[in-house]
Amino acid sequence: MTTSRLEKIQAMLADEPGDTFLRYSLAMELDKDGQHERSLEAFRELIADDTPYVPAYFMAAQQQARLMNLDLAKSFLRDGIEEARVQGDSHAAGEMSEFLQSL
Repeated sequence: MTTSRLEKIQAMLADEPGDTFLRYSLAMELDKDGQHERSLEAFRELIADDTPYVPAYFMAAQQQARLMNLDLAKSFLRDGIEEARVQGDSHAAGEMSEFLQSL
């Protein structure tokens, strides 16, 4: 029996529960697996960290846009743009601004 990517990430997270990149990878893999509510919750947890993980805003917004939840997507983008600016990440702020304008 082969171990899925999702199972591998979950196993690594059991050893390193605070690892931001593993948590982000889990959220992305859950989205890919069609587990949108679990994915969104994982993105929200990354956003709720003491230092929010900026890519989580963008990926949550993209997921919501694909699911046609445009108001929620726009909300993630607005919050993400502000947080990216706070963290000095003008590139991410620009990408999210472009995506927001496209919605």
